[in-house]
Amino acid sequence: MAGNLTRDEARERARLLKVDAYSVELDLTEGDERFESITTVRFSCAEPGATTFIDLAEAKIRKAVLNGAEIDVSAYDLETGRLPLSGLAGTNELRVDADCAYMRSGEGLHRFVDPVDQHVYLHSQFETADAHRMYACFDQPDLKAAFELTVLAPSDWEVISNAAADAADELEEHHGRHGTLQTAKRWHFPPTPVLSTYITALIAGPYAVVRDEHDGIPLGVFCRASLAEHLDGDNIFEVTKQGFDFFHRVFGIRYPFGKYDQIFVPEFNAGAMENAGAVTFLEDYIFRSRVTDAVVERRAETILHEMAHMWFGDLVTMRWWDDLWLNESFATYMSILCQAEATRWGQTAWTTFANVEKSWAYRQDQLPSTHPIAADIPDMQAVEVNFDGITYAKGAAVLKQLVAYVGLDNFLAGVRDYFGEHAWGNTELKDLLSALERTSGRDLSSWSKEWLETAWVNTLRPSFTVDPEGRFLHFEVVQEAPADYPTLRSHRIAIGLYSRVDGALVRVKRVEMDIVGARTAVTELTGEVQPDLILLNDDDLTYTKIRLDERSLRTLVDGGIADFTDPLPRALCWAAAWDMTRDAEMTTRDYVRLVIAGVHSVTDMTVLQTMLRQARVSAQQYGDPAWRETGLAELSAALRGLIASAAPGSDHQLAFVNAFTAGATSPGDLAFVQAILDGTSVPEGLTVDADLRWTLIHALVSGGVLSGEDIAAELRRDATATGERSAALCQATIPTAESKAEAWAAITGGTLSGAVLRSTIVGFMDPHHVDLLRPYGERFFDEVGRIYKSWTSDSAQRFATGCYPALLIDAATVARTQDYISSSAPPNALRRLLLEGADGISRALRARAKDTSAV
Repeated sequence: MAGNLTRDEARERARLLKVDAYSVELDLTEGDERFESITTVRFSCAEPGATTFIDLAEAKIRKAVLNGAEIDVSAYDLETGRLPLSGLAGTNELRVDADCAYMRSGEGLHRFVDPVDQHVYLHSQFETADAHRMYACFDQPDLKAAFELTVLAPSDWEVISNAAADAADELEEHHGRHGTLQTAKRWHFPPTPVLSTYITALIAGPYAVVRDEHDGIPLGVFCRASLAEHLDGDNIFEVTKQGFDFFHRVFGIRYPFGKYDQIFVPEFNAGAMENAGAVTFLEDYIFRSRVTDAVVERRAETILHEMAHMWFGDLVTMRWWDDLWLNESFATYMSILCQAEATRWGQTAWTTFANVEKSWAYRQDQLPSTHPIAADIPDMQAVEVNFDGITYAKGAAVLKQLVAYVGLDNFLAGVRDYFGEHAWGNTELKDLLSALERTSGRDLSSWSKEWLETAWVNTLRPSFTVDPEGRFLHFEVVQEAPADYPTLRSHRIAIGLYSRVDGALVRVKRVEMDIVGARTAVTELTGEVQPDLILLNDDDLTYTKIRLDERSLRTLVDGGIADFTDPLPRALCWAAAWDMTRDAEMTTRDYVRLVIAGVHSVTDMTVLQTMLRQARVSAQQYGDPAWRETGLAELSAALRGLIASAAPGSDHQLAFVNAFTAGATSPGDLAFVQAILDGTSVPEGLTVDADLRWTLIHALVSGGVLSGEDIAAELRRDATATGERSAALCQATIPTAESKAEAWAAITGGTLSGAVLRSTIVGFMDPHHVDLLRPYGERFFDEVGRIYKSWTSDSAQRFATGCYPALLIDAATVARTQDYISSSAPPNALRRLLLEGADGISRALRARAKDTSAV
């Protein structure tokens, strides 16, 4: 990362400077590689005569003038992206005239050409510190300022920024700096309220738009022209309006940024980005083919997550990235709360949260790179790898506990006070906790120390004895923590006793209590009959892993998992079984057979798709290698039956077809896939649309049935951006040494766009092609240092995580990783990613040993 700004540098710059306003002028008509960027920034300095620097990445600076005097631009350091500023006055005006580079990696100002119609589309992505790829700025969150933007763009483009444009004037003729003559418009956007640089935005191109209005707020939804026919604006507006009504009610402050645009942009690196008033989204959220309701639910959560950021993050912003977790965790918690209370998903949202977000958190929290929720972030490289399951999901789970601790009404009252006191400013965690302490009357210092300042996840397991009649003589909850992370926390949990009643598994008793320390007696259960299943953390009140006793586990594996009448305890049992499999306390074959026994009963589509994916991954990576083919065959056979019995055209049918296709390797399974693709045997009601065709083709290419010629033919049929990415994935999947070599050369060559790079890596790392990947275990370590040093942050991380030899599950891969770290001393961020990869292999080896012991 250019510059790699440190926290100490940011603090010093914030101590010296107060930034008042930016005026940015951009000319987007100058060519395919670069654009003109002229920035005027007005700021004050607390110590006249001091020296500092302004950020501007990979630019060609023509001229810089500070307080009327020209600066020697030869002092600009292209490698760090810093232009030194010396002899500052009390009040200053700096003008920087430069050419900046369009990006293809998804960072800065990204440029994309639509293969359908050759139209050009631009979008910005500035988090965490890439605004200075578009304009000169003091690129850190606590130097807020007002932003005024002027943009020269082709006359047929829409231009979107944080504010609504107040002028879009057609120029009769425009002579560019390079002599280009074309029609153009000059767009002007008036000054915004004060914003952090990372949430400023520019989106430009011939975007299609639908508009609406709600509660006085102008609404816009944008996408590429070639996708406009697929834009389901009504659904997006419905969720948006529900979100505004909910957040206005609970936050007590109206939406502060005037208009609200949501733009679905091509080749986006993340799910979405909370630019004030101009939120950008992953274009995959425009559904050109049929998707399950789980995907629509996930899009709604993303819409609401970004909307919550308008208050928490944009109106009130963290001072430094140590509190990134609070930004993201708050938005995650509030989006789920809004889904549960204000949308059609209702309490299903919390079931999804338990199965998806918390599963992500548990996995991340058990890696060697685990860290406290309130992490120490010394520099920008550290924050770049901290967009993880702890920052988003564990933090949200802990906020959910905090709400239970202080009460929802008190929590929201504290949040309202917090917004009122700190609007347009920057804060730290203590500011929010202080507000919550005032409204709840509780001291949160011990809660913060226990939950926010320590790492790892506790495990709770039941411990009991029964008398000859099967009644509990005593019952305890045992809390465990590893030696390296010994904190035993206080938990508020419910314990549910479930027994079969009229063929259903129903809760016959519930006890809610506090768990403190290593052992907590549950006297309320003394004398109760041991049920078929004991569920700790029933209702998902706390953040913890839970264990199932032997009888409870057998109840599930023998089919009881299908007999729950409530989806949340079923989801908690699925999660517990998955944790036990990953922790080598349950055999992989038992887990796969548990999924087979209970999959037909799952109504929540997110839970269903998650567990089918986990069953396939566990069979491929966690099972005894000698049992792998058996396990995959059992899973495929079950899915064949489920496809046949699923309601025609249902979400379940589509989910089962997708899951079956992902695991198809045998001749019979591949023939089934081929029959769907060529139309000779399509399950009734199944629509074989463009995206499903690529899914089927990918499986057939992986299995050696289809070739590069078939891929090329399908790309001609689907000559779109999605088609190009799908073709790249399939091409890298071809199971030959020559194809893998070509894919490796393309990946490491550094010329692929960010989106195509991601697809190529996924195809290359096909789990069915482990033997073909063996030569690249060593080659990865030959390349990763160079790539991490020379590529942009997102692309470098993508290579380090995506191409790590995670499928070479043996002790030699772990040893090679440790040797590389010892000999090469990689940057801390890269070291973290490598240790995470090695830990995944070590975990798989332990699970394999457990599964082998079952033979």
